[in-house]
Amino acid sequence: MAEPAKSSAVVVVVGGGVAGAFVAKSLQSHAQVVLIEPKDYLEIPYGELRSKVEPLFAERTLIKHTDYLTDVRIINTCATGITEKEVLTEDGGSVTYDYLVIATGHVDSATRIRDERLEEFKQDNQKIESSRLQINSGSRLLEFVGPKASKKALDWLVSKKVDVLLNETVEVTSLEASSGTYTISSGEKITADCHFVCVGKRIGSGWLSHSFLKESLDDKGRLQVDKNLRVRGSQIVFAAGDITDVPEIKQGYLAQAHAMVIAKNIKLLINGSAENKLATYTANSSAPALVSLGRKGGVAQLPCFTVSGWLPAFIKSRDLFIGKVRKEIGLKA
Repeated sequence: MAEPAKSSAVVVVVGGGVAGAFVAKSLQSHAQVVLIEPKDYLEIPYGELRSKVEPLFAERTLIKHTDYLTDVRIINTCATGITEKEVLTEDGGSVTYDYLVIATGHVDSATRIRDERLEEFKQDNQKIESSRLQINSGSRLLEFVGPKASKKALDWLVSKKVDVLLNETVEVTSLEASSGTYTISSGEKITADCHFVCVGKRIGSGWLSHSFLKESLDDKGRLQVDKNLRVRGSQIVFAAGDITDVPEIKQGYLAQAHAMVIAKNIKLLINGSAENKLATYTANSSAPALVSLGRKGGVAQLPCFTVSGWLPAFIKSRDLFIGKVRKEIGLKA
């Protein structure tokens, strides 16, 4: 049977992270899709830390958008604002939309060019020496996974001779460039060869603060969405991933789930389906959390129990789901 004709409806996706990438990929055969994203590549975020210690790993985690979005107009710039009909961009341009998907996640300071990002990982790898220190502001590590899993992760780090300071914070701007000295909240000074910031980044919604969606932002800067993942107050604007106020842990596979619901709903709307036919999304408040501890270890917080060792390593740690994501966007694992 012949494929249905591609719709003339224009779907603009702002943000080329996991959520935005999967929306664009899913809709490129059904509508005129435009991706607005400053970087020329998708970075699978769960591979970032391993890429710092194994730079070659990044060759698979950094994927040029043109490699998997074969029928999408890609605009490598930042969105700076929106109206009820257009997305405004930092280069002074504008893109008209029939449907809009906002997937800008958190503020991202990574370089916009894939080759430069690969070089950053090589440079980070050269900085890493034998001294390891982790500073955590809370009373335990990985607070999102629960106390038992947190304790297992802490024990593993200590067994690897990592010094872990709990109930401490550090101001990274306190670094003295000449000596590599950091001052922690207790006043103690610590010397380190390099540092990596692993605290949460700001929500990437600042560009919406003066738009018609400003009332749809909650007090944390997240977009409030309904059960169909439409932004509150709009029938044609959707949001996916970390920028949403969906009450669940922010993980890549859940962002993919958002993307699938949104793609399905936009297809239904393009085809004239009734509102009551739209797909709904239910927050996964008890989603399992898996944390990699090197290639051969890991810890998993499951709904009924906690496990560490070979099982979570088998599930996640060997490949960090990178091959799975690559296959899902049509590439070789």
